[in-house]
Amino acid sequence: MEEVIRKYFQCWLDKDITVVKQIFSDNVIYSECYGPVYKGIGQVIRWFEEWNRKGTVLQWNIKRVIVSENTVVVEWYFKCNYDGNVDGFNGVTIAEFDADRKICDLKEFQSKAEHYYPYGE
Repeated sequence: MEEVIRKYFQCWLDKDITVVKQIFSDNVIYSECYGPVYKGIGQVIRWFEEWNRKGTVLQWNIKRVIVSENTVVVEWYFKCNYDGNVDGFNGVTIAEFDADRKICDLKEFQSKAEHYYPYGE
């Protein structure tokens, strides 16, 4: 399952839709960190294609992967150029896999990239 997640992150850097078509179940539910939810592989493919027309993923660095039964949790840093705006943030993905080892549920959560220590380091 970890290999599947790593392929998924890489497919965004490569803009490779074939990986998306291979790793998600037909009835996947994909929740982005800022609100949109895509139901079914058709909507995920449409979103991937539309997003990549306007955007480019510059970095998607995996910091840590935790695998537990049929669930993978990934801590990461993401940076992109979308419609001329460059932005980056930290995040976490929780991906659940079905019996065919395809992603059937994926949720992303975002955290501000700049952290600070109000009481000192």
